[in-house]
Formats: sequence, C-alpha cells, structure tokens
Amino acid sequence: MEKIEHSTVFANGINIHVASVGPNDGLPVLFLHGFPELWYSWRHQMLSLSSLGYRCIAPDLRGYGDTDAPESVEEYTMLHVVGDLIGMMDAVGVERVFLVGHDWGALVAWSLCLFRPDRVAALVNTSVAFLPRDPGMKPVEGFRKMLGDDFYICKFQVPGEAEADFAKADIRKLIKVFLTSRDPNPPRIPKEIGFSGLAELPLGLPEWLTEDDVTYYASKFGQKGFTGGLNYYRNFDRTWELTAAWNGARIEVPVKYVVGDLDLVYHFPGTKQYVHSGEMKKMVPKLEEVVVMEDTGHFLQQEKPDEVTAHIYDFIKKF
Repeated sequence: MEKIEHSTVFANGINIHVASVGPNDGLPVLFLHGFPELWYSWRHQMLSLSSLGYRCIAPDLRGYGDTDAPESVEEYTMLHVVGDLIGMMDAVGVERVFLVGHDWGALVAWSLCLFRPDRVAALVNTSVAFLPRDPGMKPVEGFRKMLGDDFYICKFQVPGEAEADFAKADIRKLIKVFLTSRDPNPPRIPKEIGFSGLAELPLGLPEWLTEDDVTYYASKFGQKGFTGGLNYYRNFDRTWELTAAWNGARIEVPVKYVVGDLDLVYHFPGTKQYVHSGEMKKMVPKLEEVVVMEDTGHFLQQEKPDEVTAHIYDFIKKF
C-alpha cells in the first residue's frame, strides 16, 4: 500500500481525502466505495490497474474517513455527493473518467452518469442495479411496504438511533459482521436484537479479510463515527424529491454490471427479474454485459479482487 499516495482537495465546500496511484498521464479510473467502507475497499484494484498504466483515484466520500462530514443530515443527497466528485475531478485535473462503483458508490455512480454523462467515458458498476425513479412512491415508503419496519434501511432512518445501537458494540466486531455476511436474504434487524446484538455472534475472518484490514476500517470509523454514512440512507426520500426532473431519464454511457450471486441487494424482491428480463436494459440502453459471479457475496471487490479487477479491465480497455 506504500505506493498509494494521499492528498486533500477542497471542493464543493468540503475537504475531500483522495487516494491515488499510477502515472499522472494514465487514463483515469475513479472508484467509489459503499457502506461501511472507505477508499481502502478498492486497494487491490487500484494497485493492479495502476501497474497496467491507469491513473487510479479513490476518494473517501462525504462523511467518511478523512473527508469532511457536514453536520446537517440534509447535506448528503446525491446532488451534494455528485457535486463533490465533479469538484474533486476538476481539482485533480481530470476531465473524464472510467467509473467504478460499489454499494452506495454504485448509486452515486448511477447518479453521476445521470447528471453529468459528459464526465464519464464508461461505467463498471457492481452490486446495485440502476432502478428508475418511481414517481408514485417515495423510496423509504417502498422499502417499508416491501420488506417491513425491521428492514435495515428503515432502521437507519431516525438520526441517532442506529448510532446509539452501534455504540453498544465493539467496533471491530461490528466491522467484521458487516463485511463478512454472506446471507443473501434482505437484512432485517429485530428490535430485541439490534445491530449490537449481531456483533456478539461468533465470527471468524475469511482469508480475503485480515485483522490489519479490520484495524484500518475500525480506526477510521472509530474517529469519524457512522453518522455520515448513515445520512446517505436518510436522504433516499430527499434525493427522490430533488430529482423529479430526471424522471424517466436513462443512463446513456456504456455500462458493465457485475454482482455476486450471494449479494443481498441482488436478492431484494424483483431485482433478479428486473436485471435479467431486459427491463434494466431499457433504462440503461448501452448496458453491454451483466456478470453474476458465483459463490460471491456483497463485498465482491475485496472477496475476489483478481476476478473483479479482470472484469473492470476487460471492459474499460475497449474504450
């Protein structure tokens, strides 16, 4: 990891931590992480692709790691986060990028392509498929109707509640629970158990996650807390309200979509059918390939780094 350089840029009113590696004149690849992760989740891909001549860039998103975390819940909409990325790209002198996203980073990546397709050459998105805006129902209402009040996204909605539950748990155990789960069922958190109760389950580490990796994540979330990341979930409805002008808009950049067959998001009701029936292709007309990785969970870029790197490289080298 000593090859990876770290810097801070000021953009969109906040300080953004940026990890980067590779030649400055290399074609830029921008990696966007999810929850509860950091730039660090892309460490393997960054080192591999930079050795092939690409300039790899991975920020800590707003609210995470060494990037500023605005106090107001309302400052975590997709418009804010995409604004951060455009400002960051300008600050580091990058006009267009090959874009790679995962989890919340995938949602941000879809939004970046929707708002500013001129800044994206091609997209490899993982885990989260592109779902068009439903003009008749706010997202959280949809989650409650489909999966109930115990669904984890619903449990995240009230500021402070999830944080208080997290605080009862050992942070290292909590990180291990989040990163090592391979249960494809949509997560439900009964009130009598809570997130802190899940952290008490006996867990071993898979070979792809080391104690040093856990230490890095735990140190950053120990300093910053989880509020910034949770605020993304708390802005599902606010982003929905602000993006009415994009209702029916399609993703107009070349796309490859990669998901693990054990990914919990892939198993949300209706998602598989949507992805494979051609409905997603209607909204993402330049979707060139859908890859379902066997025996692979949600955090695929860490679980099977070489395979994910190969999927990224095989796609972006065409452009």
